[in-house]
Amino acid sequence: MLDEINGYRRSLDAGSRESIVTVHRTGIGNRLLATLPPADLGLLTPYFQKVSFETDAVLVRSGDELDPVYFPHSGAIAFMLDMPDGQSVATTLMGREGALASFSVLGPSLSSVTAIARMAGTASMISAAKFRAAYAQSAAIRNVVQVHARAVLLQLQHVAACNALHRVDGRLARWLLQLHDRVPDNPLPVTQEALAQLLGVRRTTVTLTMSKLREAGAVPSDRRGFIEIDRARLERVACDCYALMQRNIDRMYCQELSLQPANRPFRQSAIGASEGADGESRCASRAGK
Repeated sequence: MLDEINGYRRSLDAGSRESIVTVHRTGIGNRLLATLPPADLGLLTPYFQKVSFETDAVLVRSGDELDPVYFPHSGAIAFMLDMPDGQSVATTLMGREGALASFSVLGPSLSSVTAIARMAGTASMISAAKFRAAYAQSAAIRNVVQVHARAVLLQLQHVAACNALHRVDGRLARWLLQLHDRVPDNPLPVTQEALAQLLGVRRTTVTLTMSKLREAGAVPSDRRGFIEIDRARLERVACDCYALMQRNIDRMYCQELSLQPANRPFRQSAIGASEGADGESRCASRAGK
């Protein structure tokens, strides 16, 4: 992954204008790209490069320039805030509903967090300069970035309140549900060590908390980096933040990002829309609430 990024940056520095990979509308996996009209999407696709990232890959380090911009198609990326004492805690989780480093449209700036892949995936990558140029030309792209920025801010607010007010078992259930929203595998390919970093607690705390979740039937098994979940029971264990946060983000995405008929709809409970034939109608019904 790092070699791909460095190679892409070298090609940009050399003044290459050649299209590397074009992302076609059919099968677009990123929620934000999927809502763009063809002409607006066409401002980006000539400059996309399709990349893959493995679990634990560092996409952006704290202090790095926000360049390039990533539009994930799969996987889950955690934004980790590094503290002076060496500890870190997750502030946000992002998957195919978002765009990493999209705030670079405000101008060259340094990242305040470290972005780490908690689950492997793929993304379309574009230089910040090319993205800023498209942003300046397209009202649709500007709207996508604005909605995404508000969704990220909403998640930050909920996570901050949750960390201050709720018990570890409820918070752990919330993180597991958020991971499952973005990577709907069961069992989930995630380690206790990764969960400890998301929560900002010791590994032993996660081990004890997982035992409580198993007793509640929310996590039937946990072994060798794979966690089996019972989603319905996990939702009952999770603190109220999960349902409230997802409901607010769903409403925001449904009301402010139009879903094109040709696009693959997204699961309603998984940030903004629904998988299945009735995805658009369900999104429309939620927007009217």
